[in-house]
Amino acid sequence: MKHKKKIAFLLCAVLIAGIFVTGCSGEDSSQTGGGQQAQGAGQAGKGNLGEFSARTLDGQIFTQEDFAKKDVTLINFWALTCGPCIVEMPDIAAFAKSLPDHVQIITVCLDGGMDAESAKAVLKDAGYEGVTLVSGDQGFQNICGQIQYTPTTITVDKEGNLVGEEIIGRQEDLARTYTDAINQGLRSMGKAELENGKN
Repeated sequence: MKHKKKIAFLLCAVLIAGIFVTGCSGEDSSQTGGGQQAQGAGQAGKGNLGEFSARTLDGQIFTQEDFAKKDVTLINFWALTCGPCIVEMPDIAAFAKSLPDHVQIITVCLDGGMDAESAKAVLKDAGYEGVTLVSGDQGFQNICGQIQYTPTTITVDKEGNLVGEEIIGRQEDLARTYTDAINQGLRSMGKAELENGKN
């Protein structure tokens, strides 16, 4: 009996560790299979984010027109209920501060509209000073509805076109992974690439 309890405990520990390393799945994760990259918003050739209007954590309005101000935008989707999301936020904050003016990273806190103060606290503790979206119109909700795992990061160009593959789960070398994603977007536009997060 003790042997069975020990095995059950070990299996639970492995499952919890796997979730912590790779990320948190949403309610629809069963549709894509465990550990597989989710089909949807961030894959190459899957289209454009379309028109939307979203409210930021500090009460401003963000639309697809804000993409046009930068050559490439990374969008990190996270949740307060996602441990790996919060663990990697300081890395996102540091990476955001290293970027040149023509590239940006923004975040979307999927449950931030329900608990704005907690979202602000997480971001403040992490040192993140950029834009965080928390709610929006139907177009924005459609974008969020395509995200099946957190954290997920997608890349868009200045017209809101999706570039490259989704980055799913907490990244061990976030700066390198994100720089590669940005460079793929810059290459597709015929622009100079970044080196170590800088141009």
